[in-house]
Amino acid sequence: MSDQQKSAADLESADTAEARSSATADDLAHALRLQIQRSELAPGEWLREARLCSEFGVGRSIVRRALRTLADDGLIELEENRGARVSATTVEEVFDLYEVRAALYGLAARFACQRASDAAIRRMLVNIDRLLSDAAAGVPGEQIIEVSEAIFSEMAESASLDAQKMIEGVRRKTRFHFSYVALAINANGPGPYEYWRQVRAGLVARDADKASQAARDILYFMQGEVARIMLARGPRVREDTPLPTVAAPTKKRAVNRR
Repeated sequence: MSDQQKSAADLESADTAEARSSATADDLAHALRLQIQRSELAPGEWLREARLCSEFGVGRSIVRRALRTLADDGLIELEENRGARVSATTVEEVFDLYEVRAALYGLAARFACQRASDAAIRRMLVNIDRLLSDAAAGVPGEQIIEVSEAIFSEMAESASLDAQKMIEGVRRKTRFHFSYVALAINANGPGPYEYWRQVRAGLVARDADKASQAARDILYFMQGEVARIMLARGPRVREDTPLPTVAAPTKKRAVNRR
């Protein structure tokens, strides 16, 4: 049997196995994300449908949906008539995305202070307390990052629809670029938690400047950690571009008041 015939047979077998499998496209996308984050799948490596169907016991439709999700997250590239391969994401690309995300999250915190209802603010405070409690208890970084994303989603609800779309667009590009790993490694260290306390205090006082700056500082912290982890796993930078310099989060920036 030729390789082409074997591949076709594998795919046909995978289609019949799909009905017996309980795995979903989200399950497969999550498993592949973790493999990419752990460098078990190298940049440039091809993700063949037949192999994934066989390895995970799912059908082609699930594999294709999972790959589209990973492509939307920026972790893989889909090439017409060739398939999918792991993206060779550079430090600069991720660094820049976190810079944009920091600006947008700062705006979300500002809008929350200015526009959110008292009930919405109370929900944010409850979740921030939960995040700080989880961090103190040493829960897995994945759980902490999920709570933090929920908090920022609540903040973003006070923004305009256009702003919400921008926030969602950039968060998809950065959420899974080693952010879980970065937070997990720092779970027993100082982490970004002092900035979360400042966000909390800003929300309580409806101090838009304080909450906004602290929200940006959380993302600046993560920006530095993600860049450090990527460089530790092997420099992925453009040869003609110097490495970015990570600026230390500021305590407080002067604000011109009218």
